[in-house]
Order: sequence, then structure tokens, then C-alpha cells
Amino acid sequence: MKKHLIVKIIKDSPADLAGIKEGEKLLSLNNQEINDIFDYDFIAEDISLVLEIENKAGESRTLTIEKDEGDDLGLVFEESLMDNYKSCYNKCIFCFIDQNPKGMRETIYFKDDDSRLSFLQGNYITMTNMKDSEIERIIEYKLAPINISVHTTNPELRCSMLHNRFAGRILEHMDKLYAAEIPMNAQIVLCKGVNDGEELLRSLRDLKKYAPILGSVSVVPVGLTKYRDGLCHLDEFGPEDAEDVIDMIEDVQKEVYEKHGIHFAHASDEWYIMAGREIPPEDNYDGYEQLENGVGMTRLLYNDFSAAVDEVLTYKSVQESKSRFGRMFHHKTEEEKLYDAILNQNKGRKASTICGMLSKNNKDHICKELHRVRPDAEFMVYPIENKFFGPKITVTGLLTGSDIVSGLEGKDLGEALLIPSSCLKADEEIFLDDMTLEELKNALQVDTVIVKSYGMEYLRDILGV
Repeated sequence: MKKHLIVKIIKDSPADLAGIKEGEKLLSLNNQEINDIFDYDFIAEDISLVLEIENKAGESRTLTIEKDEGDDLGLVFEESLMDNYKSCYNKCIFCFIDQNPKGMRETIYFKDDDSRLSFLQGNYITMTNMKDSEIERIIEYKLAPINISVHTTNPELRCSMLHNRFAGRILEHMDKLYAAEIPMNAQIVLCKGVNDGEELLRSLRDLKKYAPILGSVSVVPVGLTKYRDGLCHLDEFGPEDAEDVIDMIEDVQKEVYEKHGIHFAHASDEWYIMAGREIPPEDNYDGYEQLENGVGMTRLLYNDFSAAVDEVLTYKSVQESKSRFGRMFHHKTEEEKLYDAILNQNKGRKASTICGMLSKNNKDHICKELHRVRPDAEFMVYPIENKFFGPKITVTGLLTGSDIVSGLEGKDLGEALLIPSSCLKADEEIFLDDMTLEELKNALQVDTVIVKSYGMEYLRDILGV
């Protein structure tokens, strides 16, 4: 029987009022063993609960708790999943983790392929290690959305690409989720000469029958590091390839949009930049469902930053109008105070930021928009070559601290260096190469600011107000 250690009791919660203590263990709930957080959440929705609790001395007792519908029981467990993570059984020809250098922190080498993390954290899963009973549980518990790494719908090719004999059942699994109306998203990592061309067209045609339950499919080019010794040979895509991929995807977009009102298939930003094409308008991204796969990030940055500048300029125009008519006296909101600080800063400060080589052209847009509101501000955007993983890796989120330091040596960084949060570990100020933000700050002798969004907060960070 699994025993789940309780590390915290929410004050005044039903569990607290029932006398459950930190350090005790949950053995069962309504006479059912709890395998993971989903079992717990599903059963804990009941208004009448029977808990079997083991105290620190190893003695068990049974408690009955009555609670209002929707109330949280109030238990916090040592493991958020209440179970071990499921690892990946595949050996994908494009796996990025297999292309990492030796000597990185251990967690970077862990390959998860856990359907529960798809729901909890938005991770993409191949479904190759799932039993039919697990798919039925997703349906029973209505866990959604489920994010699926499809890559190809050709069963034989999928088995070959994933090096897993169970990989060919993907459409069978998706059929079940579709029939149960479980929302899904899908991802295709495209490998040149493998699952592109006619194979990509086949995959998109197979997948579009699931729309709109399958809300989006992203197509991203394979990432190739310099650490591929002993791995399957894969070639880079070029501009002509990117043109073909975009044309195919946009044809599918038109078909699905006419029928379902969604664009459905999306080329990642990298394809548009590679082909030298303009990034699509915001409406094409259907609410940015695939940002984590690099779909629409450039458009979101452009639009959010431009909208922030427009906000400030609209406020300025209104204030000037009020001034002409002598109506300037009212209690200002915090938002208005921020606008004033942006507009009335004595001197637009000098600041800098970094980006991957893929995003180097973004600097023109940002600086142009910035100068609409503060022509005197100086903002330097420095593209950094990725020496750690190799020059073929061009996204900002895979830049390391050491590459940033070497790329900025001798550069004018101004009063502050803005670091995109995507470069850092989610819960810690540390880069992929284990350099800390503090170490980078000391090496470059500059104040650093972590950038978490690209709207008004970004404008404020640039100007230091």
C-alpha cells in the first residue's frame, strides 16, 4: 500500500479541523488506495470522506470528514504528483536530451513521458508507454488538454523514428480521446528527408479529422546540437524547405478554418524567419496554444510591446487634451503613475538585452516602438551565438550563462542587462550550464533584470521605472 507523507495542513481546512497533523501519512481515501494526485483529487471531490491516517509512530486511525461541495480537503503532500514520474521508453532519432554534453546537472538528462504531466504542466507525450486502462482513466477523470507528440501518423515510420514497436498505435489512441471529446494538442518535430514532404502532408490530413477537438498542431524543425556522435544523421533545413513547409501548413489552415473556424496547423516562428517571410498576424494563432513550441512568440512580443507603447501614448494624448481645457486635477491610479514615470523620466536610460541568433531581427521592432514613446532611450539588443550546444541552436531559451558572458565581453551594456526568463531554470536563477545569475552579474559588472513578459512590464524594465 502506498503511503503519502503530509507535509502541510492548510489552516482552518477540513483536514485541520479534523486534527490531521503534518508528518502523518494518508493510507486510503473512501477505502480506496491512492495511486497519484488524480485519484486523490477525483475522490476528494466527495462531500463525505473516510480517511485512513497513519501517525508518526506508525499507528493508523480512521477519520470521517464532512465538507462543503468544492471545498479543498486541505492536505499538501511531499510529492506533488503523489507518485514517481514515468520515464520515456523511446529512443527518438531527434531527441534533444540525447544531444546534451556530458557533465550537466542530472535532472537535465531525465526523459519524462508521463501523461499526468501533460495535464499538469503542458508537457507533450508520445503515449507509447500508456496502457489502455490509463487512456480510459484520462477519459473517466476528464483530464484535458492532452498534449501529444505525434511526429508522424504513418505507423511504420513512427515506430522507426521513435525506435519503439508500440509507437504505431497513435491514431488508435487519439480515436478514443476524440470519441470522448477530450481536448488535445499535437506536435510534429520535422526531420529532413524523414517525416517531411508527403509524410507531413499525410500526417496533417490524418490529424485534421480530429479538429476541433484537436485544437492545434505545431510543426517545428528538429534542433541539432554539436553533440551527435553515434546518433542518426540528420540534415538541416534551408530556406526553400521552409517555404514548402509553410505553404503546406497554410493550405491546411485554410481548409480547417473554413470548416471549424480555427487555423489548426501552425508553423513555428523559425520556419518564417528561415524563409524570410513575415510573421502571421495574431488572429492566425488562435489564442497562442503552442507558445511553448515556438509558435507565435515573435508576434506576441511585437503586439504586446506595441500595445504597451500605444497605451502610454494614448494616456499622454488625453492628458494634453485635459491640460488645454484646464482639467488636470484628479487622484491618479497606479497605472497612471506608471505612465507618468515613463513619460517624465529625466533622461531615457541606456539598457541592453540578449537573444538567440534566431531573434536578432526583433531588435529593430523593439527599438522603433521604444523610440515612439522615449526617443532619448538607448536599448541595445545583442544576438548571442550558442557555442555550448553549437551554432545550429539559435533559440534564446537555450543560451547558457557562459555564452552570454563571452558574447557580451567588451560590449556597452548600459545601466542594466535584461535577461529573458526562458534562459533560466523555472524555479531558480540558474542557467543550463549551472552558472547562476549572480555569477553572470559579477562577471559582467552590470545590474540584471529578469524579463518575464513583453508588454508594459518589458517597457518598464527597459526604462527602469
